[in-house]
Amino acid sequence: MGSLTGRAALVTGGSRGIGLAVAEALTADGAAVCVTARDPRGLADAVRRLGPRAIGCPGDVADPAHPEAAVARALTEFGRLDILVNNAATNAPLGPLMAVDPLAWRTAFTANVEAPLRLTQAAWRGWMRDHGGAVVNICTEGTHGVGPDVGAYGTTKTALLRLTRQLAGELAPSVRVNAVSPGLVRTEMARFVWEPGEPEIAATLPLARIGEPEDVARAVRWLVSDEASWITGTDLVVDGGRRVRAARRTN
Repeated sequence: MGSLTGRAALVTGGSRGIGLAVAEALTADGAAVCVTARDPRGLADAVRRLGPRAIGCPGDVADPAHPEAAVARALTEFGRLDILVNNAATNAPLGPLMAVDPLAWRTAFTANVEAPLRLTQAAWRGWMRDHGGAVVNICTEGTHGVGPDVGAYGTTKTALLRLTRQLAGELAPSVRVNAVSPGLVRTEMARFVWEPGEPEIAATLPLARIGEPEDVARAVRWLVSDEASWITGTDLVVDGGRRVRAARRTN
């Protein structure tokens, strides 16, 4: 029996990458999990992989109706919703901000900032206001710096981190709200970054490798557990030591 036995979770963007790894970690620890994704086929494959305590809810978090539908699906099936992991996101539009399309900019904010708020609101109204719970927002280590061509993504995730802290203050003490900020992780979404030069990138990190989705999933699993019951409003950076790499000795 895992430490999350008897609890129910909703993980957005749960058909692959970090979202799927999070869902696997939660189910392995005993939770029932509802996962969402835009691709029905990929979602069905993920649910089969996750096993009998998993269900799916297809849809796009950028659709204003989807957050309510996803929370309702979890509550109908499980009768409770103790954990919310806002993982689904878009990294578009890529490129310099001086060339960004305003519509694409607004779409990014809808998916990466507004949707997590709507999902948290729905989870709060449906269960957490009266019973408590834990919310984790997947941000990015990039909020602590800047990089080429990811200005829109980084800006939305910085806004999500600020939202995390605001919600942590507003929803305490019954609901804990935290962020996990991954560094470069081996996901399809980040393939354009890591695939062309993985050995070179890994060599710059103190832990000498890029991240795996499971590295992030373990951090999320801990934050939603009772082991982290006195932690809220924090940003847990999981980046292989990227922010301290300047202190690494080279031979």
